[in-house]
Amino acid sequence: MRIEIDEKAFDLLLEYEQIKKRIRLIGIQLNVDFETRTPVFVGVLNGSFIFLADLIKEINIASEVTFVKVSSYEGDKSAGKIKKEIGLQMDLKGRDVIIVEDIVDSGTTLTYILDMIKKEDPASVNVCTLLLKPNSLKTKFEEICYVGFEIPDEFVVGYGLDYKGLGRNLKDIYRAVSK
Repeated sequence: MRIEIDEKAFDLLLEYEQIKKRIRLIGIQLNVDFETRTPVFVGVLNGSFIFLADLIKEINIASEVTFVKVSSYEGDKSAGKIKKEIGLQMDLKGRDVIIVEDIVDSGTTLTYILDMIKKEDPASVNVCTLLLKPNSLKTKFEEICYVGFEIPDEFVVGYGLDYKGLGRNLKDIYRAVSK
């Protein structure tokens, strides 16, 4: 299925049913791994809000949720610079932190967020990302412990991910069609 957003064409990559099943499995693993702890889920806005909302419904252990907001994209390209728009809203000292990302591609944003969180002296830091582009990573991250899907180095939209602010509301995930 092909869709168009702001004159850019996208083809279906992942259907919502696949995404839901994978999130359920990640939730089960998180429940097991943090069974005796009370983790703090730190959602990275704007992209992670749909993923985190569905993920937290699968969590049946005591947990808390907070958000940070950083930006690095302009259109379909990374701007290369990170801008913090909303910082940490709670004390993470001695806490088990799970950073929830929509997508990790180059790793520039994740590096920035990890540095910000590690300054808070948490007990542990893990990363849960819906999408990972392993071929795009500029850094290897031992903190990435939970991955929904590994995808090729393509621009994607839907399920919280946007193109020029549009497409976050799509249930499925689509890849840009190259011209």
